[in-house]
Amino acid sequence: MKTLITLCTYNEAENLKDLIPELQSHVPDAVILVIDDNSPDGTSLLVKEMAASDVRLRLIQRPGKLGLGTATLAGFQYAMAHSFDVLVNLDADFSHGPEYVPQLLDKMNECDVAIASRYVEGGGVAGWTLRRKLMSQTINFWARTMLGLKTADNSGSFRSYRVTRLQEIDWDLTIARGYAFQEEVLYRLSRTGCRMCEIPFIFQDRRYGVTKINLRECIAAVWVIFVLGIQRLLGYRVKRVPS
Repeated sequence: MKTLITLCTYNEAENLKDLIPELQSHVPDAVILVIDDNSPDGTSLLVKEMAASDVRLRLIQRPGKLGLGTATLAGFQYAMAHSFDVLVNLDADFSHGPEYVPQLLDKMNECDVAIASRYVEGGGVAGWTLRRKLMSQTINFWARTMLGLKTADNSGSFRSYRVTRLQEIDWDLTIARGYAFQEEVLYRLSRTGCRMCEIPFIFQDRRYGVTKINLRECIAAVWVIFVLGIQRLLGYRVKRVPS
């Protein structure tokens, strides 16, 4: 399986210097693509230096902070353009343990989207406040209610995708630019009949840096999911129109 691992970054240099070698130890044949939003901490420079001696490492350097959703989509487009079979996306801060990646890849034998889930038996979170747990569980309930999703963890980004199924979607119709992109992806893929499965994992707090999640992003996610729910009721198109 030709595998692409995507890491969307903003100020993650301190994490990446350890994360990339660890990922490569678990999935040595995968290509790792870093999509960096012009981080002022030198993330892009670090990746360029590492890539100079490693053909398995690639970089997309964007001009500024354009949003997690658009960065993730840039990874999708790269995977489709370069004929990868599977794309694995995870956060670049060690909250998503690299040791789970082989399990996600194994799951691709039985589904089109494999989700590393905090909310199935055996999964969980470490070090979260009650407020953060409630926010996460509420947004997941909202996504299941409005979008008809059957999966337990719809707001996390730790997933693997079959690239041929990504190619069926008209991504020009995407609404979300930020964190709500995670729910939107599952909504659009579910509308095309993708098989989805979940594996348990334990979410850890980031090693270095600060979280980018804030109340504004949460409110935006609630609104995006509401709009998508209305589109679902009205039968809006999600697939590409054949040329």
